[in-house]
Amino acid sequence: MRILHTADWHLGRTLEGRSRLAEQERFLDELVLIANETKADLILMAGDVYDSVNPPAAAEMLFYDAAARLSQHGRKLVAIAGNHDQPERIASVTPLVTQSGIILTGLPTKEAVRVHIPRTDEEAVIACLPYPSEARLQELLAGDEDEQGLRLAYSERVGQMMRQLASSFTPHTVNLAMSHIYVLGGLESDSERPIQIGGAYTVDPSALDIGAQYTALGHLHRAQAVKSHSKGPIRYSGSPLAYSFSEAGQAKSVMMLDVKPCGEVIQEEIFLSSGRPLVRWSCTNGLQEVQRWLEEGRDAQAFIDLEIRLTKAMSLGDIQALRKAHEGIIHIRPVFPEREASLSAVGRSQMPIQDMFRKFYQRQTGGAEAEQEMVDLFMHLVAHDEIATTGEGES
Repeated sequence: MRILHTADWHLGRTLEGRSRLAEQERFLDELVLIANETKADLILMAGDVYDSVNPPAAAEMLFYDAAARLSQHGRKLVAIAGNHDQPERIASVTPLVTQSGIILTGLPTKEAVRVHIPRTDEEAVIACLPYPSEARLQELLAGDEDEQGLRLAYSERVGQMMRQLASSFTPHTVNLAMSHIYVLGGLESDSERPIQIGGAYTVDPSALDIGAQYTALGHLHRAQAVKSHSKGPIRYSGSPLAYSFSEAGQAKSVMMLDVKPCGEVIQEEIFLSSGRPLVRWSCTNGLQEVQRWLEEGRDAQAFIDLEIRLTKAMSLGDIQALRKAHEGIIHIRPVFPEREASLSAVGRSQMPIQDMFRKFYQRQTGGAEAEQEMVDLFMHLVAHDEIATTGEGES
């Protein structure tokens, strides 16, 4: 049986207001091509189909079209809801798609998913656990427990559910697990919105030690294996596109698996080429260096986070010229070495508050100087706040 593992599509997501739908469409085209070329029998989509509980219609259309194409030629698609998805929305079209080999699971259930693969005449049993939030588990993980106690209680509950689902495993079936969770030890990126309060909503790898031949995970955007003592590999496929600059330079991929009942899994990481790169530029020689890189056509198709060292503030015209020269420039962050050295020497605790405000304003505006009227207004607000606080203490 040949299986493709993917996750974290985040259809409808933007980057600082810039649409990524065209890239997401190209990724889905690439995924369908991979599925066809590798003769995949089963697609596992481990959650976060969409980027929000109320995705735009264009994002839903992308998903429905991709699901239809991925389930052609007798291929099966099994998808679960992630923490970004509205579970009822994911599962709402189940009556229309089940006969097409598409299985959509929004909420945790007590029954494993069973999929028959016509090509090999084998059956896959999948312990599917959609994102198990406190509400979706219908269990209150609160009270007098400390953070460690909450984490252990949550992890144990997830483990109980996974073991119950795994009770359907047999020696004659391909036994798999799939969930959308944060397993302890995984490396995060900024683009994953946290799903835990402190460390409570994390899962110990031992909770996934249920005898699955392979465990397909979603939520973390960096492709990675999870260290554990389980029988089969546990792996995050990662997101197909880089969704924040913390993912700059990461290779994006999907996992291809060859597996048969009671056999070891043969894994192959297939790298993707459809997303625009996210890169960081650090220009130590000012605007001239940036302009030279732009003239060279460096990273012409990329989204860029630009850090530029300056001796004086850029004008509005300079900023507009940079953005016109490369539409992919997302952030422009000026750095002023002399001011950095001054700030380091004096120390924030010894700096007058009005000077701290001026430096904060410069950082936020790209180097502009705060007008005196604005500084005076800020100081007035600070003084008013101090008076109000003192009054509260005396009363």
